[in-house]
Amino acid sequence: MKKQKMTAICVLLVATVIGTPNVWAKKKNPKTPEVQLTQAGQQLESQYSKQLESLKAEISKALPTVDGRKKYDFLKSREVEVAAEAAVSAAQNLMSGIHKAEASVKHATGKWIGGADKGIKASTAKLKMAKTDAERQAAQKELVTWQKNREAGVSALKERQAILDEAKRDESKTKKALKDAQEALAQAKAATSKAIKNLGLNSLLSSDKLDAKLAQYVVLMEATPRGLAAFSQKGDEQRKLIDKMLSTDDLLVQMAVADGAKGGKYGQAMQIYQNISKASEKVAEGPLHRLALAISLEHAVPVKQRNAVANTEAAATVDPVKRYLHFEKAFLAGDLDPAFKDLSTWDYRMVIDGEEPDEILTWGREMLRNYRPDQITKPDYRWRYVEAVRSDIRYGSQDNKYDKPELQFFQNILMNGGVCGRRAFYGRFILRSFGIPVTARPQRGHAALAHWTPKGWVVCLGAGWGSGWTKTQYNKDLDFLATTQARAVGKPFMQVKRAQWIGDSIGESRVFGFQSKTKPGLWYGASLYTQKGMIEAAKTKTLAAVGEDIGEANETKEKVVIAKVTMSDKDRKVSVDSQGVITIPAVATSKPTKSTAKLIFMNSHLGGKQLHYSRTGGNQTFEYTFDAPAAGEYVLTARVVSPSWKQQLQLAVNGSEKQTDIALPHTVGMWDKTQPANVTLVKGKNVLAFSRDHEGLKGVSIKDFTLTPLN
Repeated sequence: MKKQKMTAICVLLVATVIGTPNVWAKKKNPKTPEVQLTQAGQQLESQYSKQLESLKAEISKALPTVDGRKKYDFLKSREVEVAAEAAVSAAQNLMSGIHKAEASVKHATGKWIGGADKGIKASTAKLKMAKTDAERQAAQKELVTWQKNREAGVSALKERQAILDEAKRDESKTKKALKDAQEALAQAKAATSKAIKNLGLNSLLSSDKLDAKLAQYVVLMEATPRGLAAFSQKGDEQRKLIDKMLSTDDLLVQMAVADGAKGGKYGQAMQIYQNISKASEKVAEGPLHRLALAISLEHAVPVKQRNAVANTEAAATVDPVKRYLHFEKAFLAGDLDPAFKDLSTWDYRMVIDGEEPDEILTWGREMLRNYRPDQITKPDYRWRYVEAVRSDIRYGSQDNKYDKPELQFFQNILMNGGVCGRRAFYGRFILRSFGIPVTARPQRGHAALAHWTPKGWVVCLGAGWGSGWTKTQYNKDLDFLATTQARAVGKPFMQVKRAQWIGDSIGESRVFGFQSKTKPGLWYGASLYTQKGMIEAAKTKTLAAVGEDIGEANETKEKVVIAKVTMSDKDRKVSVDSQGVITIPAVATSKPTKSTAKLIFMNSHLGGKQLHYSRTGGNQTFEYTFDAPAAGEYVLTARVVSPSWKQQLQLAVNGSEKQTDIALPHTVGMWDKTQPANVTLVKGKNVLAFSRDHEGLKGVSIKDFTLTPLN
């Protein structure tokens, strides 16, 4: 399928998956009838409302009086800075126009006219060499086409050169305007920095004295007195849960720092937390406590579960208690990424919010351990686990119609590939499977993802930061990135949250980033500049995007580093048992003897080594030279992992031109054996030559081959 057509499909898929904000809100959060309050509920609502007002008064009394002039200076300097940023952006756009015009002229002279000249030369040579009328007619037709193409290129060059000349006339003015705007912006930023320091808020924001009251206020505000009353009126158990929450300072602060319960459903979050605590004795502290809290907050609004189409009896939503127990078990078994234990509650929310059933998370880990164990231990965290989107998820939607209803969505993606949306969906799923935080980061006309690494968050499959948005409260991706960078600083990040909470207590609009269209008030403005200063002081580096070249392509242009493995004689030893059964390790190749871009030797989760035949690149033959104890007919089987269907091996024995086709089973990422194939061996030296040359080729991993005598 041509790239232009595939791009259109990708755009359509993104529009379907993401939609407009209003459409998405209707689909994700359908309006539910408001719960009617009983008399007891009305009394509880009044109680919570008074508590909220009392907290507001206490917080207000504890806040310092900010000098009106200093406040004005800060807000005014912020306006000047915003205007200066707009001026810089406008000047940069003008300079970009000049660069684009230059590139356009270069394209016309080089690719267009230059390409036509080469075509004219080649077709002229063909015309001279033609021996038949048909060859002469074909060459003449080709020559005319290239001549017309050149004429069109010359015409286009004339138009493009005129545009470039016009732009060049103002280039010096544009450069000066950009320089002046950049200097004005630097001055504006310095003035804003000075103004915020003059406010004298550092002492207050560095103190934790108000944390409990601020967090309690934020929770009551987000939950709303009516929302808490609607939950509490259900019974004594529910009322006691809310009372416990509102009286447990540490818990309130942890909830508020982690951005609170989804949809403001704090009662439901507490119910989930209590249910998890009853189901496990390990949630008291440490990573499992943070995990339990993250699940409680995120699943306060039920997460819709994506089941296999044929599994009509499966649960419609993810069970939060089972989701906790799943990750607890995986964590204690050492099945998750080593960094999982150090993540924050906020981080964990982007691990446990997936739509996949728990058993599919288990499958994802087992599948990758079997099929591509090298991707699990990859030192480069940017591609760890998620490299499958470029190595194994074939680009294109032509096979999506073959998705099997008995397989789950992500298993079908691995089997049949997909365009940007399906690739991004799979990438997020496999990262969550191993406990890596991830979020959707679409951009206009394209689906991508962003995920955690020890060095910061990175965009995968899309353009770099600043090109898209997220479905979080931070919306614009640069604002999301900023909070990840500030949170990574550690304890000082609390200053940002305190400024936000104080802003909430005095009724400011919530503004979570500089990219927001909403004008921040004093305290939210202070939170943004505190966060910015924190990031700059830490000298945080923003990671460049990865996978841009495979957004709409099948093979990467980047150099893929293949992990080196140490091969022992035992790994490569061909053995013969007492019954004459020959076992050939897949890595015991006589040709090639080390990894190539196509054939990769790797450590096996089963122990020893295994061979992976890559989806990408052309066909490559691999051979095994060994001694057979006796001549005769043997039955050949191979132990393989094949995540897709219609896959084959071709086998030639001892140089024969006749090949045997060996069908590879679709093992859905698990180890299995191929169907038996008969081969004839001679006594002594034999050579088995395997190749794979067929349409729709996908990867396969091989552990070993077994040759069993027929008689």
